[in-house]
Amino acid sequence: MINFPPGLDNESEIFGEPSRLNLLSLAAHIVVIDDEPQNVDLVMTLLHRAGFTSVTPLADGRGLRPLLDTAPPDLVITDMNMPHCDGFGVLDMLAPLIRHDRLPVLIITGDGARTTCHRALKRGAKDFLTKPFDLNELLLRVRNLLEGRLLFQDLRKQNRALLESAVGTSRELESTRLEMIERLALAAEYRDDETNVHNERVGELSERIALRIGHTVEEAGLLRLAAALQDIGKIGVPDALLRKAGPLNDAEVRVMRTHTTIGARILAGSQIPLLQLAESIAASHHEGFDGSGYPRGLAGADIPVAARIVAVADALDAMIHDRPYRKACSVDEALLELATKSGRQFEARLVEALMAVAADGYELSKVKASLA
Repeated sequence: MINFPPGLDNESEIFGEPSRLNLLSLAAHIVVIDDEPQNVDLVMTLLHRAGFTSVTPLADGRGLRPLLDTAPPDLVITDMNMPHCDGFGVLDMLAPLIRHDRLPVLIITGDGARTTCHRALKRGAKDFLTKPFDLNELLLRVRNLLEGRLLFQDLRKQNRALLESAVGTSRELESTRLEMIERLALAAEYRDDETNVHNERVGELSERIALRIGHTVEEAGLLRLAAALQDIGKIGVPDALLRKAGPLNDAEVRVMRTHTTIGARILAGSQIPLLQLAESIAASHHEGFDGSGYPRGLAGADIPVAARIVAVADALDAMIHDRPYRKACSVDEALLELATKSGRQFEARLVEALMAVAADGYELSKVKASLA
C-alpha cells in the first residue's frame, strides 16, 4: 500500500524529493491493457485503492494510439498475449516514447518463457511480471517505475536550463536566464489558462494598486513585470491537476501547492532586481494576511508587500474568469467577496486600494473583455 506523507515541508518540495515524487506518482496517468476484463478490473482496483488518480483501462492494444495525442501515459501496464495487437505490438507502438521520453512499460503475462522476457526487455519494456503475481510486488514496481520517469523528466528540465544559460558573459547569462524563465512562465500559463493573458491582467491590476498606495512609477512598473512570473512553478504540476474539472482532493491540493516553492527555486539566485522581486512573489502570493495561507503560514508584514498586492489582484482576476472547476462570477460579486475577506486573507489597505482603482474608472469588466 502506498501511503501519503503526513505533510510537505520546504525540503520535500524540490525536484527529486521522495514525498513530492510520491504525490506526483499518484497523479500520473497509467494505462492498463489486457483482453481479459477480470485482469483489468483487478489491476484497476488495486491501483485505485493505492491512491492512483488517473488510470485508463483498455481491452485492446489498438486503443492506445489515440491516447498518445490526447492523454499521453506516464506508465503502460500491458498483457503479452492478446488478439489484434499483442504486447510486442504495444512496445513497437510506444517505441518513440520509450526511446526519447523514457516511458516505462511493465509487462504482465502468463508466458514465463525466458525468450519472451528477453524479447520484451530488448524492445524497451522496463519490467516484467509473470501471472499469477503478488499484489504488493506490483504496487512496488509501479511506484519505482513512475519515480524513475519523474526523476528523468526533472533531470531533463534542469539540463535544458543549464544548456540554455551556459553561453556568454555573466550579464548575457542573466539575460538568457530571464528570457528562459519568461518562456517557462508562458509555457506554464498555456497549460493553465487557455487565453494566456491571466498573468498580464494580474500584472496590470497589481501595478495600479501599487500606484494607489504610493509606489513610484518605476516600482509599480517592475511589479507589473514580476507578477507575470507568479505561477511559473506550475510547470512542475501535472496537467491532470491543472485542468481537472472538479475540486481537488487533499493529496492533489498538496501537489498543486508545491508550485509556490518550485517557482521560487526556479527564480532563486539571480542578481536581476526583476527576478529577485519575482522570486518573493512566487514564494508568497498564496500566503494569507492572517497567517492562514501557504507554503509557510506567514502573516502581516512578514509577507512581502509585492506578494500581498499580487494576491489581491490574482484573486479578483481568477473570480471573474472561467476556471476548469467553476464558472466566472460578476465583477460586483468578486469585489464583494474580496471585501468579506478584507483584513483576513487579504490586507485591508490593499482591498481598499483595489476598490479605489475600480472607482476611479478602471473598469474591470472592460479589461476582462479586451484581454480575454
